[in-house]
Amino acid sequence: MSLTLRTISREQHLAYIQSLPSASHMQVPAWADVKAEWRSENLGWFDERTGEMVGAGLVLYRQLPKIKRYLAYLPEGPVINWFAPNLQEWIEPMLAHLKQQGAFSVKMGPPVIIRRWEASTIKRGIQDQDVKRLRDLEADFIEPRAFEVADKLRRMGWQQGEDGGAGFGDVQPRYVYQVPLANRSLEEVHKNFNQLWRRNIKKAEKAGVEVVQGGYEDLPEWQRLYEITAVRDHFRPRPLSYFQRMWTALNTEDPNRMRLYFARHNGVNLSAATMLIVGGHVWYSYGASDNIGREVRPSNAMQWRMLRDAYALGATVYDLRGISDSLDETDHLFGLIQFKVGTGGQAAEYLGEWDFPLNKLLHKALDIYMSRR
Repeated sequence: MSLTLRTISREQHLAYIQSLPSASHMQVPAWADVKAEWRSENLGWFDERTGEMVGAGLVLYRQLPKIKRYLAYLPEGPVINWFAPNLQEWIEPMLAHLKQQGAFSVKMGPPVIIRRWEASTIKRGIQDQDVKRLRDLEADFIEPRAFEVADKLRRMGWQQGEDGGAGFGDVQPRYVYQVPLANRSLEEVHKNFNQLWRRNIKKAEKAGVEVVQGGYEDLPEWQRLYEITAVRDHFRPRPLSYFQRMWTALNTEDPNRMRLYFARHNGVNLSAATMLIVGGHVWYSYGASDNIGREVRPSNAMQWRMLRDAYALGATVYDLRGISDSLDETDHLFGLIQFKVGTGGQAAEYLGEWDFPLNKLLHKALDIYMSRR
């Protein structure tokens, strides 16, 4: 297949995404409006023979301070046939085009999964003193074609850091936790939860915790819980305006792209979460909770409701997003994987993010700048 690449309209891009079973929420055209501080462009790959669109990519451009050169970033994209034997013919026109646009460096995240580990395998790993990381465990599923993709990218000159991070590290999580829903009943999904999760869901029900959906007008209440979480977990919270922009941009594109959930007890909101939907892929995106009311298990109740709603939407996967690959109980991020493993799903490892320095000098300068931040 000979391919051509050109800039496309947002409408063309959206129509292509809607024709697929799913794609990353960071590759829908409206994601450009969420990331308003970046310039953006929609790219389309076309089969020269038929004129049919066969791939798409959302590119975000970040300008370097003081000079008119850009970092071009395709988060969890582009959306192309990554297993095509002629991968070079997909990637090279993109690099040439981005160079023309003034990019000095390109960063992308192929949405390709290399390995998966079942919850039972991870639990065994946690109990084994010699196992410190997911990678120390034999995977339950390996995608051999993913290694070929990595090989081809290296041969083309794409780079990835030793730790799996490329250049200034992975921006998007390399390891995620997913609950597969395709060809399973809800009873099966529930049965796969560990005992603690099932007990906590029951506890929340008994205590009268109710889970409700919120709207745009409830985002300030979301922000209140999110800022409490930020103080407790020592991270810098995004401002309310970010979530308002996200809600408006995503739900204008598709009224069912983003949802907001609250778990409340006696009329008080104890935890909240945002959910994103693209085709058959549903993400638990941001989570927040108060320091009070934990004994009634609002977070478990909320996840179970979100999972059921994802199932009702016909989702094939419920994605709990990032985890660290550490299975060491003394690691401060261990609690995250422990919570998510309780859902009985799978940990998945993506190919990670890759850099292509179009201008080695500027790329190096950016690397140094980012490492000092």
